[in-house]
Amino acid sequence: MTPAVLIEASHRAAFSWLRRLALLALMAVAWLAAAPGCSRKPPSPVVIVYVSVDQAHAEPVLARFTEQTGIEVRPVFDVEAAKAAGLARRIVAEKSHPQADVFWNGELSQTLMLARAGALQPYRSPSAAGLPGDFVDPQGLWAGCAGRARVLLVAADVPDAEMPSSLYDLARPGAGLAHPLFGTSATHAAALFAMLGPDKANAFYQSVRSSGVRIADGNSVVRDLVASGDLKVGLVDTDDACEAMRRGARVRVIAPDQGADQMGALVIPTTVAMVAGAPHPDQAKALVDFLLSEQTERMLVASGWSHAPARQLDTAPPCFSFPSLRRMRVDPERMAGMVDRAREDLRALFAK
Repeated sequence: MTPAVLIEASHRAAFSWLRRLALLALMAVAWLAAAPGCSRKPPSPVVIVYVSVDQAHAEPVLARFTEQTGIEVRPVFDVEAAKAAGLARRIVAEKSHPQADVFWNGELSQTLMLARAGALQPYRSPSAAGLPGDFVDPQGLWAGCAGRARVLLVAADVPDAEMPSSLYDLARPGAGLAHPLFGTSATHAAALFAMLGPDKANAFYQSVRSSGVRIADGNSVVRDLVASGDLKVGLVDTDDACEAMRRGARVRVIAPDQGADQMGALVIPTTVAMVAGAPHPDQAKALVDFLLSEQTERMLVASGWSHAPARQLDTAPPCFSFPSLRRMRVDPERMAGMVDRAREDLRALFAK
């Protein structure tokens, strides 16, 4: 065999060994990638949020958060019948093994209940700086913005002489409100118990019940009953009133109790809280910061969720606005202490 042939054969042998080594290396890499605990890239950061803000308004906000931070959001939404109470009960039930990181609540009373139950943990978000004092918990357990006002939705055929201007005008035939044990109606009840005292608040609800006011399963039901003409006036949130107007309903929206000697309209903030023992605390704080930010509040105003924002914004809400709204001032601590009392008294009253 000539030297040239020997050299070619040795080259072929070397190349064959190189191919075998490369194949073995590829197999080793594949095995390592498939082995438990190994991955080609670290898992994406995740945050789990329980949400009682209407899904149509909440989803664009959460999508924007993911777009800006890269953090995947896994939301759990409530249903209209259960309101925020269902999610709050779930947080309490999961207290020993928390599943949620953040509670984004469209009202306040259930947030207050969770704070009293020890189901929330303090986090003083820098985004809460500058918010009204009654929209921020002194212990840092929750904060709120993007408020909704409780307003009177009035059918267009109600004459001016019979136009309601106060909550007390609900004690009349043809009026309606959502059940005061749930949602923003429960928050309103706790606020009235805190401001008026239990005796006067109970007297108000007794007059409402005695006058035959229709008690509906949710503000949206009250809205639709007024829009259809089945009710003359109903107590709803501003987002419900705006939706009625968007659908072309012939209705009027009145902020109640705006006189100098009256208590003002209740503005309920959209509250944000970090769940105690949140499984993803860093991501939870990032989401809390985002949900309390001016950017988010502006989005919720523009979408029609909030018509009573906590900040002065350059974004005008659709449908209507209240440039000089006289707001009911309620001490959150006193209100928190009245949540259970209001629930007990009104359950006894409206279960009869």
